[in-house]
Amino acid sequence: MITRQRLAAGVCTLLAALAAGIAVPADAVADETTPQDPPKVNLVLDVSGSMRARDIDGDSRMAAAKQAFNEVVDATPEDVELGIRTLGANYPGNDRKTGCKDTAQLYPVGPLNRDQAKAAVATLQPTGWTPIGPALLKAADDLEGGNGPRRIVLITDGEDTCAPLDPCEVAREIAAKGVGLTIDTLGLVPDVKLNRQLSCIAEATGGTYTSVEHKEELSGKVNQLVDRAADKVVTPVAVDGTDQCSAAPSLKSGLYTDREEFGRHRYYRVELEPGQELRASVSVADDRQVAPDYGVTLRAVTEHGREIVRGEATGTGRTDVLSTGLRYPKPESDDESTPAETVCLEVANSFSPAAGVKTTPGLPLELTVDVVAGPDRASDVASFGLGRGWWLLGALVLTGFLAGLLWGWLSRWRFAIWRTN
Repeated sequence: MITRQRLAAGVCTLLAALAAGIAVPADAVADETTPQDPPKVNLVLDVSGSMRARDIDGDSRMAAAKQAFNEVVDATPEDVELGIRTLGANYPGNDRKTGCKDTAQLYPVGPLNRDQAKAAVATLQPTGWTPIGPALLKAADDLEGGNGPRRIVLITDGEDTCAPLDPCEVAREIAAKGVGLTIDTLGLVPDVKLNRQLSCIAEATGGTYTSVEHKEELSGKVNQLVDRAADKVVTPVAVDGTDQCSAAPSLKSGLYTDREEFGRHRYYRVELEPGQELRASVSVADDRQVAPDYGVTLRAVTEHGREIVRGEATGTGRTDVLSTGLRYPKPESDDESTPAETVCLEVANSFSPAAGVKTTPGLPLELTVDVVAGPDRASDVASFGLGRGWWLLGALVLTGFLAGLLWGWLSRWRFAIWRTN
């Protein structure tokens, strides 16, 4: 569980940053000339009766949520289309069938009128049931249309009360449609069952789960998630790594996604010509509760398993994602017949699942591969070797030698004068 002091870092922001400088193959992403529609975010707020509880910095959960919404509305980027959907806001009765239909679109997804959005949220009062599953289905419908990124941010203080429509199954159903929609969840109560359910919902769509207990945490996290939607999106290519190098898929420059089981290895192959440089990085997301100590390793090895270079990252506590990278320049060759070298990229992790957490599917990972022209050894002094810096080294050595001779001569001269006197 995320502690009060440490919120999860932005997974998607980091992954987009890793992809920013690479060349993606034409078959990996849509034509860059195709215009992308504005990103869409649907904020789904629990307005059930339990939101009256006054346990967030001395105020009610509802008041904290309203404050967070107002701050988020003010900070929402101009190019983000924002909507607000409620669950449990309108029916105060005891009829379960009616209560489980209580979800409504409070503010339609579209260009944001900040004053209207704030006015709509101000009218909300804690009322009824907690139909999370039905609300997620409707929220996904609210986001239909367009080719931009889409995100649902669910804020709730309790488990769904409308089973058998399991919200985890709803999230898996949404993910199975392949619509590129991410669901992030925020829990306002440190409850084990609630945490498990919200983690499951987020996990199904590659989103994040955060437990928050303070107003500033809530505002900051929702702002972060809305901002993520505005980040430039590079669509990764799904690839299946293998448990041995010989059968691994061959990758070109691009961004790839895969899943890796806890404590396992995944292999991928890259062909490197003489004079080229391989730049690779990997990010592994712990999209569920894990043990507090963990690490990720990315190694470049030969086909026979000899390590060439590695990158490592370790952590403790809780984070959304752990990343590392490496660089390997293949020296130029005077022999034009020198064949390309097969480099195997090995990804390994030391994450351990917390008690009771499902281990399948594996942890999501994103791998960037960039094969570029290697450094100019004659002019790139800072990269690999001294290059033209030899003259400077020689000058420093000569200067030191002459300075030593001069100092020795002066010392002998001063000693001779001292003995004479």
